[in-house]
Amino acid sequence: MQRYIDDRQLISDVVRFDRERLGPIEGLRTVHLQCHIGTDTLSLARLGAHVTGLDFSPVALDEARALVSETGDAVDFVESDVYSAIDALGEGGFDLVYTGIGALCWLPSVDRWAAVVAGLLRPGGRLFIREGHPILWTMDERLSDDLHLRFPYFEQPDPLEWDDDASYVETDKPITATKTYEWNHGIGEIVTALLDAGLTLTMLVEHDSVPWRALPGQMLMRPGGEFALDQRAGVAPLSYTIQAVKLAS
Repeated sequence: MQRYIDDRQLISDVVRFDRERLGPIEGLRTVHLQCHIGTDTLSLARLGAHVTGLDFSPVALDEARALVSETGDAVDFVESDVYSAIDALGEGGFDLVYTGIGALCWLPSVDRWAAVVAGLLRPGGRLFIREGHPILWTMDERLSDDLHLRFPYFEQPDPLEWDDDASYVETDKPITATKTYEWNHGIGEIVTALLDAGLTLTMLVEHDSVPWRALPGQMLMRPGGEFALDQRAGVAPLSYTIQAVKLAS
């Protein structure tokens, strides 16, 4: 976080990765769903957008607000569950809905999520999301000798339950809230949910990298902070970018 305070031009690796695909966003009314501590959120503001970050964690939002108070970036933060975002922010008020890495896996229903996205957008507004690929979420990261498909690709009624004190964040502080619940959603399910919600797909790009070491012992870091498979390079997509537009009725 100190890097964003010291360098007022810095944008996050996640936002920079999709910078050309994202295109000009100056002046756009933007909401970043599931914004966490706000590093991607303030990055969108540094590209000229008028940004609101939304997250259900008051602790994360405290950190996000503290960060922008130091950096001076003009970002508002709102506490809300993503499914209640329309109640919290109003309907049809945004030109851009942005969602970054590691968001959809916490949601039990991708259909409900897509309906919220459509409800937040004005006619002509767009969704932009980059996310870990559902084929990646099927892989067992605990097995480092090869790629092992172990977990559901398609959305299930019940989540996968994990109890693990490990973190993707490099820290020596113990994690005390160790239990998580996660759902996967197939690419077809995500695209169909957006279409059913009235959006038109304008971009679907699959990538061979992710911005964290998703499969320990099997990945190499590339310049710019992305990780790609080493021995199995090109075997599977690891992330994707989707853009979809809400057409005028």
